[in-house]
Amino acid sequence: MSTPSFRFTNHELDENAAHRQAEQFYLQKQIQAQTPMVIVLEDGERLEGQIEWYDRGVLKIRGRAKVLIYKSAIKYMYKLGEVGQ
Repeated sequence: MSTPSFRFTNHELDENAAHRQAEQFYLQKQIQAQTPMVIVLEDGERLEGQIEWYDRGVLKIRGRAKVLIYKSAIKYMYKLGEVGQ
């Protein structure tokens, strides 16, 4: 059974405060737990690592290297081992 993945919305189009709070809660929870994540980009590239930091438009991922990823480039993300393995 697979768990749902997390998708970002375009904040310029969606200023829904409840959605932003849910996104912040989800990201903060993954940072605190140091959860290994898989981030699938719009072009199909997959990155694995832990979320170190985020702001409104960017995630900082620590994996083999530290990488900043624009949220707009992320198709979806999930916890390593839960979906697509």
